[in-house]
Amino acid sequence: MMIMRKFFFFFIAVMLVTSSLFTACEQAPKAADEADKQADTTSVKTTANNVRRFGMVTGIKPDKIEYYKKLHANAWPQVQKMITTCNIQNYSIYLQKIDDKYYLFSYFEYTGNDFDADMKKMAADSTTQRWWKETDPTQIPLPEAAAKKETWTNMEEVFHQQ
Repeated sequence: MMIMRKFFFFFIAVMLVTSSLFTACEQAPKAADEADKQADTTSVKTTANNVRRFGMVTGIKPDKIEYYKKLHANAWPQVQKMITTCNIQNYSIYLQKIDDKYYLFSYFEYTGNDFDADMKKMAADSTTQRWWKETDPTQIPLPEAAAKKETWTNMEEVFHQQ
């Protein structure tokens, strides 16, 4: 009888845990769908832990590629500190040649609460401004960015696996 009672309680515990997991798994996609509806789905995804992922693209002048690589191989510490201060992490830039043109792709994660304010703070930083005076002339903005007097164009995230 004691073994049956232990088995019964074990069975009930397993059923409760399974039920809780099933309910959580069933509700998670609904919550994620709601968060996605509220986020700007054209270029940025916000995750449950308040991380917004960005993918961006710009062109680069072929004769400036080596200089651009050299700059980034020795990125200025003050610029890197400002990037971190402005709540940006996991920042990477990639180079790709497509049909005889070169492009830069960047990826970063934003962990703050006010992206626009943090970007204004970065843009106001004198060291970052000097850095951009070095990097901007190497780049070729895509037409939609150039029309807004910007360098980088946001890309739409179509897939992410964590």
